[in-house]
Amino acid sequence: MKRLNAELIEEHNQHELADLERDYAALGEKLSRNGIAIEKLTQAAAEFQIAVPSWGTGTGGTRFARFPGEGEPRNIFEKIEDCAVINELSGCTDSISPHFPWDWVSDFSELKQASDSYGLKWVSVNSNTFQDQPGQTATYKYGSLSNTQKASRELAIQHNLDCIEYGKQLGAKSLTVWVGDGSNHPGQQHFQRAFERYLASAEEIYKGLPDDWEMHLEHKMFEPAFYSTVIQDWGSNILAAMHLGPKCKSLVDLGHHAPNTNIEMIVSRLIQFKKLGGFHFNDSKYGDDDLDSGSLHPYQQFLIFNELVDADYRNQPEFNPAYMLDQSHNVTDPIESLVNSAIEVQRSYIKALIVDREALYSHQDANDAMMASCELKNAFNLDVSPILAMARYRKGAAIEPLISYRAANYRKTTSKARPRDPNASGSGIV
Repeated sequence: MKRLNAELIEEHNQHELADLERDYAALGEKLSRNGIAIEKLTQAAAEFQIAVPSWGTGTGGTRFARFPGEGEPRNIFEKIEDCAVINELSGCTDSISPHFPWDWVSDFSELKQASDSYGLKWVSVNSNTFQDQPGQTATYKYGSLSNTQKASRELAIQHNLDCIEYGKQLGAKSLTVWVGDGSNHPGQQHFQRAFERYLASAEEIYKGLPDDWEMHLEHKMFEPAFYSTVIQDWGSNILAAMHLGPKCKSLVDLGHHAPNTNIEMIVSRLIQFKKLGGFHFNDSKYGDDDLDSGSLHPYQQFLIFNELVDADYRNQPEFNPAYMLDQSHNVTDPIESLVNSAIEVQRSYIKALIVDREALYSHQDANDAMMASCELKNAFNLDVSPILAMARYRKGAAIEPLISYRAANYRKTTSKARPRDPNASGSGIV
């Protein structure tokens, strides 16, 4: 079942096809001079998939305000509809990552049926113990899995176990755990005892994992706790993952690091010790800004994929990271931002595939810093847009996604079916 007019997309594609074919042929000829088959790259682009966060389909906000957009999704079923549109345009977002209890429903079979009708899958489920819910019997004000109060810890543990059950009904295979636990004042929290409580709570969640599931731990340098956080960086993350067992791995959010952190090296370390669970892709200027992927640091994103492609090239064991977007769209249409971001992540992947691995290894072994850097820059500077567009066209997606989307007047149409509730806080990140 399609959300957008397939005939409209095809009409726009036919208008763009002749130019695309010329650009594609020219790029193919250029690549062939270096022994690279463009069709192989196009196939890789067609196979690439990244998950869309359910919460990303709503307009985000800040601590100060949120400005709802036209035709915003008001529930998980309408979020699915928007996710279907994103996939119809991009051709590389065939899965959704839900967040509970934001996306809880009384009948998960109905939810699964709805996603199946659009050809969408469910991947990692996300728990929420960073805010109290209506009627909650214990508070997370001073933490959840590391709370000094047993009742709060037990509530957080049970919520994560419940999320696993929800995910099983949807066909997901992993649980992502991020907690806002930490402190705002020196002396407020005993660092070691807090980490001990976190690990003990996480052990109970780990016991509830099905045999074919993984548990992904997410770290964050700051916010909402600004003096210390319990899982503050990849060091604490991998220590916890190693403590819990082989089914627990580390998740890397690109915005959860100090400025100028060498994220690509962190990725390499996690791969080396078989602890890379996956990614939340976004971009960042000052902190956890959740900006569109590749909008500020496309070279860093490419360098991360250079490590990922290298791991695949070397057939490193237990390497199967999950890719997901995690962004807040405050001034743009979330659908447009998610489409663009998915394509930019896909772009970094294809560029990384162009790197001549053996040549790079040779330069590294010879300590030839300049030629090693040029090997990476040559791949990064190549415009692979025709490859991405051709992959979309062959899958029935849009050659020019934003042009087709705007021509469809999707927001205007959905705004009639989704009248805004003036009392609702909305579905985006605040």
